[in-house]
Amino acid sequence: MTDTAVEQQIASLRASLDSWNYQYYVLDDPSVPDAEYDRAMRTLQELEAAHPALISIDSPTQRVGASPLAQFSQVAHEVPMLSLDNAFNEQDMRDFYRRLQDRLGAASMDGGAQAIEFACEPKLDGIAVSLLYRNGVLERGATRGDGSTGEDITQNVRTIRSIPLRLRGVAYPAVLEVRGEIYLPRAGFEQLNARARELGEKTFVNPRNAAAGSLRQLDARITAQRPLEMCCYGVGLVDGGELPGQHAAVLQRLQAFGLRINAESRVVRGIEACDAYYQDLAERRQQLPYDIDGIVFKVNDLKLQQQLGFVSRAPRWAIARKFPAQEELTRLLDVEFQVGRTGAITPVARLEPVFVGGVTVSNATLHNSDEIERLGLRIGDMVVVRRAGDVIPQVAAVVLERRPEDARPVIFPDCCPVCGSAVERAADEAVLRCMGGLVCPAQQKAAIKHFVSRRAMDVEGLGDKLVDQLVDEGLVANVAGLYQLKREQLLALERMGEKSADNLLAALQNSRSTSLPRFIFALGIREVGEATALNLARHFGSWEALAAASEAELLKVPDVGPVVADHLAQFFDSPSSLAVVAALRESGVHWPDLEVLPPQALPLGGQTWVVTGTLEALGRNEAKAHLQALGAKVAGSVSAKTSCVVAGPGAGSKLTRATDLGIEVIDEQAFLKVLASHGIDT
Repeated sequence: MTDTAVEQQIASLRASLDSWNYQYYVLDDPSVPDAEYDRAMRTLQELEAAHPALISIDSPTQRVGASPLAQFSQVAHEVPMLSLDNAFNEQDMRDFYRRLQDRLGAASMDGGAQAIEFACEPKLDGIAVSLLYRNGVLERGATRGDGSTGEDITQNVRTIRSIPLRLRGVAYPAVLEVRGEIYLPRAGFEQLNARARELGEKTFVNPRNAAAGSLRQLDARITAQRPLEMCCYGVGLVDGGELPGQHAAVLQRLQAFGLRINAESRVVRGIEACDAYYQDLAERRQQLPYDIDGIVFKVNDLKLQQQLGFVSRAPRWAIARKFPAQEELTRLLDVEFQVGRTGAITPVARLEPVFVGGVTVSNATLHNSDEIERLGLRIGDMVVVRRAGDVIPQVAAVVLERRPEDARPVIFPDCCPVCGSAVERAADEAVLRCMGGLVCPAQQKAAIKHFVSRRAMDVEGLGDKLVDQLVDEGLVANVAGLYQLKREQLLALERMGEKSADNLLAALQNSRSTSLPRFIFALGIREVGEATALNLARHFGSWEALAAASEAELLKVPDVGPVVADHLAQFFDSPSSLAVVAALRESGVHWPDLEVLPPQALPLGGQTWVVTGTLEALGRNEAKAHLQALGAKVAGSVSAKTSCVVAGPGAGSKLTRATDLGIEVIDEQAFLKVLASHGIDT
């Protein structure tokens, strides 16, 4: 590469990084994911290292962040707030450890008694801030800004309940600058966006963006409405007192002063222990109630930190090992439309394959036309794709600055893309639906797949591909047709051997004996999930009583509102639906009736339960429905009349109140055992 080409590439990278910094830090409107930013920064660092004469004082590599917002007064940091170097894989970590060994000498060689000790903690995905306490009273809060100068956000940080206005005890230094991360827990983020959608306002892209926007509100009353939290990760200026000589001990002292530290923090010795800690948190990442994007490793001994020193923009004694990116950039190639069990037509993004969240993603959900309109999405756009854990990948944002000239709008179909039937959109729904019903092969397939699923009729060996094959070959038109299949028909199918055919027929035979709740759920009536099916079965006791129920009677069932009652009424008013049920019963599908019991006679009858925090295996609505099915009343607050509290990660004041009142508190695993003991399989 010629010198001119290098200069041009460096100029281009600097321009991009400056633009992204401005959009993220100043406008609170990030346009690219972290992975894209990290790659550009790393490329620029490598080019400048190879061509030091081209380094300039205004390069993004020579500073930490961007300029503060002009609307806030500025704060000069007495001790600069520097960022951390990043490690992106195990080899980067081992290189970091080797550099420490080289600087500290042979006494710190890994495996020996003096192997380097590290303080380890999750790298919270939030906003770095500085809190200045003078004589134990909060005097000032400031953002990191460019590392030397930040924004005065004192009034905003005072609204955050995890930040004490006065320190506890008397042993704190006269002047203490605490540094930490302000972030928005996932549950709070979902609540914030749900409220925004209700009001027709713009939603936030991710929790970190929401935290940044909350802290930069000029009206602190708005910040006070946001469920922000803070965890401390260190100190800056300390005067008029002493702190311990180890980083982890400093954090413990801060906790004694009344400040929050991360409960996942650990002290380990040696590089292998660092890797084990990283792998453990990576595995449990999605179970945490907040977002993290990596792990921070700091040499624990403060004297060794001082000996190791700093480079221009980061300490030599610390590093952040990043997790695989959960957001990435790729191009939207096309939008296709899938038809579901209830006729819902769902747009699906076809993407240039991209590695994100640990897997290669080529498809992502787009939900409905309202979501496409909200995103302003066009085919050909460069988009941000997000994937977290096992969550279905989704398109999170459009990078407008990279929109090609030939980008074209997404046009929804005028008729069903599978069967050609008319499509309709109800006035109160965002979903377009095919009106073909069971005439539509897509709806036939989806209905059958749901019917045979494990939580429904549990027909082992009848997978999605085989269902598609049965419908495409004309052997099955609805769920009742499954029980009419003959051995010779199955053997005629491609890749179907005698043993497989016999096993499938045996599984169908076994499924004929079921339960009323499973059968109701298996029918796939709109909005009738497992918990609602159980409530219906227990309330009416028999299929005949349910089928004869009026809407007014249906509304008496726990967890059944007007929408569900209307869907049930439509099902029982449909001759074709009732004909399928009749055919199923004629083919031998049967179940025992249930004894109808008053709520007080149910296992949890007369009890009041409260669910708080984040549940991992169940959603809170599903947990509520299960409790109601067992006869419990589910309340929104804890009182002396509360029987039990189910507390997941992130439980707050309700958990504290329950503890104060001496009320039984169980975690999610114990709750699942309670459900299982009463026959509810989750």
